[in-house]
Amino acid sequence: ECKPEQLEFQSLGRREVIGRFDGGRITSDGGGLLLREVDQHIGLLDRLAACFTDHRNPESIEHSVRDLVAQRVYGLALGYEDLNDHDDLRKDSTLALLVGKRDLTGERRVRAQDRGNPLAASSTLNRLELGTPESASSDRYKRIAADSEALDRLLVDLFLESYRKPPRKIWLDLDATDDPLHGQQEGRFFHGYYRCYCYLPLYIFSGEHLLCARLRTADKDASSGSVDELQRIVGQIRARWPKTRIIIRADSGFCRDAIMAWCETNDVGYVLGLARNKRLQQAL
Repeated sequence: ECKPEQLEFQSLGRREVIGRFDGGRITSDGGGLLLREVDQHIGLLDRLAACFTDHRNPESIEHSVRDLVAQRVYGLALGYEDLNDHDDLRKDSTLALLVGKRDLTGERRVRAQDRGNPLAASSTLNRLELGTPESASSDRYKRIAADSEALDRLLVDLFLESYRKPPRKIWLDLDATDDPLHGQQEGRFFHGYYRCYCYLPLYIFSGEHLLCARLRTADKDASSGSVDELQRIVGQIRARWPKTRIIIRADSGFCRDAIMAWCETNDVGYVLGLARNKRLQQAL
């Protein structure tokens, strides 16, 4: 029964400290506006959305593929990793601004139960992430599918476009790292080196540019799939930069005959670590 318009606290020097409850729609994600400026400059989200095929009825859509992709990407960039975070984030007017929504408060939503929520809920985003090219055209709910090959090409294209002219030499860094699991996720496997249940994704970088991110189960060798990824990436780079020298770099987990043989056959340099063993120790 006691609801004052404001709370007055001890002052800070000559400044009054007051708590009020009339701030309206408040967000803690204002920094996302800087990300929006970057995206408007490079057009990443438009190109990313173009890698998806939408089989939904256009007359029944409130959230375009571009809106859904943008909402998920901005959410991840702002630290909201889980889909269920969006059951609260869907109310955030600033996030709606980042996505590009005209109705920032959601007051013009078609269904009464959605009004006040300008963005999609976690269930809608879940359908975006789980749709597959094989089933999206006939699935009742998961009717959006990503073109994985187009997504792979986009990462390399962004890297190539970051240079004004072809460099004389580039380094490709290969790395496998643990992605710990804390539940009964599909494909969970205990990895002896990392001493936990985890996935073992493969990453390929060139400087700060990510060229490949491949999710793998942890019951594989660290180098598994590396030759296929190198063949794809090197081929795409050389189609644009035929004279650029390419060198790969990795730790001993990638010191495998298949990788070295491929590099030598395709004129790719390599600097790989060697695991300690008795013969090397004797040679030293």
